[in-house]
Amino acid sequence: MLLGVDHLVIAVNDPDAAAATMEADLGIAVTGGGRHERGGTFNRLAFLGDAYLELIGVFNRRMVESTDTFAVGQAALALLDAGTEGLATYALASDDVAAEVGRLRDVGSPIGAAVSGSRVRPDGEVVRWITAFPPLGPEECPFLIEHELVGAEWGTEAREARAEFRHPAGGTVRLTGVTIPVADPDRVAARYRAVLGITFGSDGRAVVHGQTLALAPMDRVRLPIVDLAGEAGSAPLDTIRFGVRWRRQPGIHGQASRPA
Repeated sequence: MLLGVDHLVIAVNDPDAAAATMEADLGIAVTGGGRHERGGTFNRLAFLGDAYLELIGVFNRRMVESTDTFAVGQAALALLDAGTEGLATYALASDDVAAEVGRLRDVGSPIGAAVSGSRVRPDGEVVRWITAFPPLGPEECPFLIEHELVGAEWGTEAREARAEFRHPAGGTVRLTGVTIPVADPDRVAARYRAVLGITFGSDGRAVVHGQTLALAPMDRVRLPIVDLAGEAGSAPLDTIRFGVRWRRQPGIHGQASRPA
């Protein structure tokens, strides 16, 4: 079962500097991260409940280019090589990626096989997951991910703490939706349907586990838009950073809790 948007992959030149900017300008604390030692990239993570924002950079481009299995790093590098920071791709969470892939392939989806991945936290702990990839890119479908629900990032205590974590913006913050500018929304919507079984309405929107995915024509929306929800009384926000427009509204809570 799809459980909503898992994380947004924001390609940046310097993840540490971007983390400082995110906290200062967006009021979002960046508390995690690590290195993909065999993939050539490193990241900083800002958790919004069980969803998160990944600020990803490249420490060894040769490794990124030569690692066939690390599609996320290649998508990020392609964007940075084009001279821009921004949303390289994003992931949808699943409670069983292998079963999801089997179901999708049974109805003709070209999605890739489920594969294991990992990264090393600064404290030495290894964080593991399973992913399945379609072709990645700003106008392509998201990939699927299933986290190993153990340890300092995905164990029960960590997830409970994240659910209550108070950001500098003034309390908890949740990801409620993402809008992707595309050249041809109908074509991209058909791709989502064929690859992931997600159907968009006539308004260009789909809802997955309480979060909104939207496809918008590039002549109306020039940058990806990330919609956030803060607590009642927190300050609204509408600003551009890292090639993304960030909007935060107070008093609404979006993403429902995921199964443990």
